[in-house]
Amino acid sequence: MCYCSDGRSDEHRKATNSAQPPPPPPAVMQLPRRKAVPFFILRRLLIATISSLAVTTLLFVHVQVPPPPPSFSHYSHHHNYFSDKFPAFHDPQSWTTEQVLLHLSKAPFAAPKLNDSGWNSDYEKLWKPPPNHGFLPCTKPTPNYSSYSESRGYLLVHTNGGLNQMRTGICDMVAIARIINATLVIPELDKKSFWQDNSTFSDIFDEEWFINSLANDVKIIKKLPKRLVHATKMVIQFKSWSGLDYYENEIASKWDFYKVIRASKSDSRLANNKLPLDIQKLRCRTCFEALRFSPRIEQMGKILVERMRSLFGPYIALHLRYEKDMLAFSGCTHDLSASEAEELRIIREGTVYWKKKYIDPIEERSKGLCPLTPKEVGIFLTALGYPSNTPIYIAAGEIYGGESHMAELRSRYPLLMSKENLASIEELEPFSNHASQMAALDYIVSVESDVFVHSYPGNMARAVEGHRRFLRRGRSISPDR
Repeated sequence: MCYCSDGRSDEHRKATNSAQPPPPPPAVMQLPRRKAVPFFILRRLLIATISSLAVTTLLFVHVQVPPPPPSFSHYSHHHNYFSDKFPAFHDPQSWTTEQVLLHLSKAPFAAPKLNDSGWNSDYEKLWKPPPNHGFLPCTKPTPNYSSYSESRGYLLVHTNGGLNQMRTGICDMVAIARIINATLVIPELDKKSFWQDNSTFSDIFDEEWFINSLANDVKIIKKLPKRLVHATKMVIQFKSWSGLDYYENEIASKWDFYKVIRASKSDSRLANNKLPLDIQKLRCRTCFEALRFSPRIEQMGKILVERMRSLFGPYIALHLRYEKDMLAFSGCTHDLSASEAEELRIIREGTVYWKKKYIDPIEERSKGLCPLTPKEVGIFLTALGYPSNTPIYIAAGEIYGGESHMAELRSRYPLLMSKENLASIEELEPFSNHASQMAALDYIVSVESDVFVHSYPGNMARAVEGHRRFLRRGRSISPDR
């Protein structure tokens, strides 16, 4: 440190000081003078203070803690389809998150970190239900509609296909019974198709509700009268896409010879157009109001929905058609190994009621007739903008190839859930050996989802989309394959 100089040398300062007498003692005691703080210490303190302020300012500006995202409650409130029939779920099975997949407990769901403007734009783009454009459910009969006429005979129905193919067929059979003045016997469900499901009508649907809700439309009984059990029956497969004239003339005329007509298949595909308005409304009432699932299925489905919401909030239901039967039937083998493709070919050729045996998988795929693979679904959802922490419920049977074909989808969307990891083995045991009942659980969770996406527009995809539109549920997405 440099000090200010008075111009004298050190020797001269010492000599002057020694020649002067010492000062007299002070009359009043003086306080000792404070020792001056060296300037270099002050400068260092000042620099440290300024640096600290600068760093704090930078952190405050660039590392703000994100505010919690707005609540989903303003758009996730639905008119619960099941709430008027079952009480709220209050954990009757002492269910805990320990029963959920282990990775969920290690990596709990994190809400998207968006500011308000980002959240609002994402909500509009990804989650907001589309406008209904003024369309409303239309099932109430017209003023000219009357109760059914006197029955001329009994209509037996053998349904065919999976859950939703049978469901659609039953709607057509109710309408046909009305057209030909028949008493409808509760349909017999398909037990011999690929799924080998021995469920009865009452196992899947609420039989009493079905009969009573259509009491003004069609007479429905549970069993054929004993006196007619051994009567001669006319067995027929109705011509597909037939209109009113076919049933009123050609089919109704058979009552002159038979008291019982048995429809060997239910997928008659009643004409969609040029039917009287009240017949169309009857089909809608049957599909969306009369065909209610059995109480135990609806209750389990409601539990699954509530568990998805309690864990994650809003969710996507993905109907992933990548089961063995679907791939064998369609002949689509993209991304499969040679041995897998061969296995599917053998299944297709060995299934008698599948008419098409030789299929060129490349040609089918080029026409857009193949389901999206799990990998492609992941790419599709990412391209739409859904973030990786989006919860997805997989509505499907056993995925062909298992985790080997699900790995890439899971790498994009780790929060993949299903009924198998939302419910305990004991809870699912009553349904587990019945493919149609398991499909019914997926149907309920899909209808109630915030967004529904399918990988192939099959019977379930179309049924769920239609039911969601009828109930004015959230958005449904149909990929252009």
